[in-house]
Amino acid sequence: MQVEVMLMDNVKKLGKSGQLVKVAAGYARNYLLPRGLAAEATEAAKRRLKKLEAERAAKAAELKKEALETARKLDKLELTVSAPTTDGKKLYGAVSVTDLLAAIEANRGVKVERGQLSIEDSLREVGEYEAVIDLGHGVTVKFKINILDEGAAQDA
Repeated sequence: MQVEVMLMDNVKKLGKSGQLVKVAAGYARNYLLPRGLAAEATEAAKRRLKKLEAERAAKAAELKKEALETARKLDKLELTVSAPTTDGKKLYGAVSVTDLLAAIEANRGVKVERGQLSIEDSLREVGEYEAVIDLGHGVTVKFKINILDEGAAQDA
């Protein structure tokens, strides 16, 4: 037997929030309804869904505002990192993501999560690199990383 339910949240391989779908009665009763993923297709459920979507939109707007504020703090960021080298060019190891996160926090006072930072190249040589911080909600910040030879930096 099939029942019609209204999805209150996105459900993989079933539909998006707000859609009316027909599902097996047992699936609705035992999985969708208890987890709040769906509700019976009634006027009350439609009103509840509108309220839920308004709350989600407000939360998303607030999170985007916070992301834009963080992006403003990180605007025109350029990090300079000194690291020991073997021959003045190749680093002994590499400059790690953890090193960069610490440098960003020290430089701008902004705590960035590890998963938000992406680097295209392996930072194993002296030089200039590009990196991107994805703050979510479509907000990204590109910045430069300058890696210097620790010995040459101390000599200067």
